[in-house]
Amino acid sequence: MKEEQNYWTQRYEDLQTGWDIGYASTPIKEYVDQLKDKSIEILIPGAGNAYEAEYLWKKGFKNVHILDITDVPLKKFKVRNPDFPDAHIHNANFFEFQGQYDLIIEQTFFCSFVPTETNRNEYAKHMAKLLKPSGKLVGVWFDIPLTDDMEKRPFGGDKNLYISYLSLFLKTITFDPCYNSIAPRLDNELFGIFEKK
Repeated sequence: MKEEQNYWTQRYEDLQTGWDIGYASTPIKEYVDQLKDKSIEILIPGAGNAYEAEYLWKKGFKNVHILDITDVPLKKFKVRNPDFPDAHIHNANFFEFQGQYDLIIEQTFFCSFVPTETNRNEYAKHMAKLLKPSGKLVGVWFDIPLTDDMEKRPFGGDKNLYISYLSLFLKTITFDPCYNSIAPRLDNELFGIFEKK
């Protein structure tokens, strides 16, 4: 996994972060806005600059954890949010990370992995493992064609492709085209809510 860590570190150092919009994305922000219980344990894997975590934290959610394989964006997050607890910032490999959460927020993290059968299956399996009983995986997946170009990250997929992996471990509550995407991503995102089986 050292290769993956080096890849993402380089991307952040070179500012090759075209997916980074600089604030919490609207679909996730609007989902968060209707959450009532601020004591729930939340994980954001592949958090990057973690604007969604920052939004949650400022709204009073105190059990938010962020995870990324490279520490470059995590350090920037800490500078922006000096009062965010260090113990909730995890510089680790997602597939080796342990813990259990009520809610995991997906912000196109699935699309960051090289789309092999193994990677995608392990993602779904590990997400389920990280969820508490009846915990939820909620967020955004890119709805763009999956090409043969293994260098062009983030990678894509469609609803049926994602479901083929997720449905093995998670129950689909909703998974549809995203109606509140930001303008540049309109018609290119799916919003999903999945529950641990």
